[in-house]
Amino acid sequence: MKGLRSGDLSIRPLTEADASLLVKWLSDPQVLAYYEGRDRPHDLALVQEHFYVEAEGEHRCIIEYQEEPIGYIQYYAIEEEREEYGYEDLTSRMYGMDQFIGETDYWNKGIGTKLIQAMVDYLHAEEQADILIMDPQSWNERALRVYEKCGFVKKKLLKQHEWHEGEKRDCWLIEHRR
Repeated sequence: MKGLRSGDLSIRPLTEADASLLVKWLSDPQVLAYYEGRDRPHDLALVQEHFYVEAEGEHRCIIEYQEEPIGYIQYYAIEEEREEYGYEDLTSRMYGMDQFIGETDYWNKGIGTKLIQAMVDYLHAEEQADILIMDPQSWNERALRVYEKCGFVKKKLLKQHEWHEGEKRDCWLIEHRR
């Protein structure tokens, strides 16, 4: 992705200079409650390991709102997870996404909805994605409402799918079809 603009929202590729933003966001207990877990604050070494080690096909980006960096989003082609998620028989182009708004002053302002809708539109149009999937934790009702507003539907409860704050948590497999 070279960059995406939608109104006051823009998405640009992650750069080395963004590492300090990720450290700031991923050491904030409010953010960690939803992303990674409060028991996993990130220092620079962990940010480098998780966000800067090359991963083929993974597109890592910074979210900006009115030119201010406020969060992170990544998207990637789904290949290995197809069987786990029940899509092994499909030949459709599938993408997954993960994201968070790291600047908590920007929470509850509709920016997440604008972000998800912009990425849905981008991935269907530019990457020719047929299906988009995510696997948010089942207790994260705020995120699930945003995703459902943007056309995602719950497909399957993934029992004890993700390690978060010392235990395996249930997640919803959600999808958006073109």
